[in-house]
Amino acid sequence: MILGPKELLRLVKKVKLVEGLSERELTNPEGAGFDLRLGEVFKIKGSAFLGETERKTPDIKSVKVYDPKKKGSIKIKPGDFFLVKTIEKINLPLNLSAVIIPRTTTFRSGLFIRTGPIQPGYSGELTFGLKNEGPIAVEIEMGARFVHVIFHEIKGGGSKYRGQWQGGRVSATKKEKQV
Repeated sequence: MILGPKELLRLVKKVKLVEGLSERELTNPEGAGFDLRLGEVFKIKGSAFLGETERKTPDIKSVKVYDPKKKGSIKIKPGDFFLVKTIEKINLPLNLSAVIIPRTTTFRSGLFIRTGPIQPGYSGELTFGLKNEGPIAVEIEMGARFVHVIFHEIKGGGSKYRGQWQGGRVSATKKEKQV
């Protein structure tokens, strides 16, 4: 079952389901979840290894960070791929999971997100891929609403996330054993 805004706002107050929501989301959420904002953009470089028991993600470099005191934006050219992080932090209880989907203006502009499920027990900012698959450059302001998070109830409870990305970490500095 997908949770609606009334229940989500109750959980925001009760268990800090989402921290750092904009005033708009706290007072007038739209749809069946919350819009999340662009908080930080990272360029990836180097190499990666995805093994059966060990993994190493590429090196990252932060190229733009949201600063509420000054406007900033990033221009994403056709073919560009970045890792991006939300301003908001998610704190999922064991009976909820979440998925991130693009806002329609995001993909109508040629930008597509690459993400996976957010597992029960995960806590931290959300990191995922953003790629310009369109034919034109797109400028996006830091702090702009660009994705929507939808929360699903898990019947019978879920298994707690025990991965190494807990807390919003973006990349690994060395090869790590999988948990």
